[in-house]
Amino acid sequence: MAKENREISLQVINLIAKGTQITGDILSDGDIRIDGEVTGNLDTKGRLVIGESGKLVGEIRCKSCEIAGNHKGKLFIGELLSLKASSNVTGDIITGKLSIEPGAYFAGTCTMSNESDNNGSK
Repeated sequence: MAKENREISLQVINLIAKGTQITGDILSDGDIRIDGEVTGNLDTKGRLVIGESGKLVGEIRCKSCEIAGNHKGKLFIGELLSLKASSNVTGDIITGKLSIEPGAYFAGTCTMSNESDNNGSK
């Protein structure tokens, strides 16, 4: 009997839980959710979610991003950046699309582009 080769597609989701502190750069192919604290640059080919208790200080490069917590640094988002009402973002943004809920705080500049990469994750 011949073995069948099947390619299994797994969605990788990385979780940095509340109470966790990480210092250093993060590189990932999968999605990431941050509810703890990260100090360092983050680069993912997937989606990034910073929860209400989450905090990231450093540069972000990703496909899409939703921020409900705190971020300080530059953001390079390939597709959609969504700032929730509880978000506090300080830094320059380069993104394809931007959504900001009432109550969100943003200080910096925003450049929107139709380019699919927008200097996002490489």
